[in-house]
Amino acid sequence: MAVCIAVIAKENYPLYIRSVPTEDELRFHYTVHTSLDVVEDKISSVSKALVDQRELYLGLLYPTEDYKVYGYVTNSKVKFVIVVDSSNTALRDNEIRSMFRKLHNSYTDVMCNPFYNPGDPIQSKAFDNMVSTMMVQVS
Repeated sequence: MAVCIAVIAKENYPLYIRSVPTEDELRFHYTVHTSLDVVEDKISSVSKALVDQRELYLGLLYPTEDYKVYGYVTNSKVKFVIVVDSSNTALRDNEIRSMFRKLHNSYTDVMCNPFYNPGDPIQSKAFDNMVSTMMVQVS
């Protein structure tokens, strides 16, 4: 499934980034941050066109040699980025959408926690466990 999952705040700083394998963590940070430019372009083009504003899934942001980067934006402009291994050809668009729905629902649960301050890094064990289920287990 996913090799990197990131939650990026409205102001473009990371709230949560997790990657597998951990040796490539810096590379994934770079990949996620470069994808934010594409996200901003897609958001601005959607807002200019009279397109359904409820469509939060941005689709494939860009492919690289090794990975495919997908994006999703909430109504509050929080961005979710999922990086998938390019060799995984069995993964379809509706499965990616399902992953983003799960991520969004779990993020909503984090935001509903009265002890969480919006804008702080996400340290919820329940959120982390949900992300673990979506990550690829590399041994």
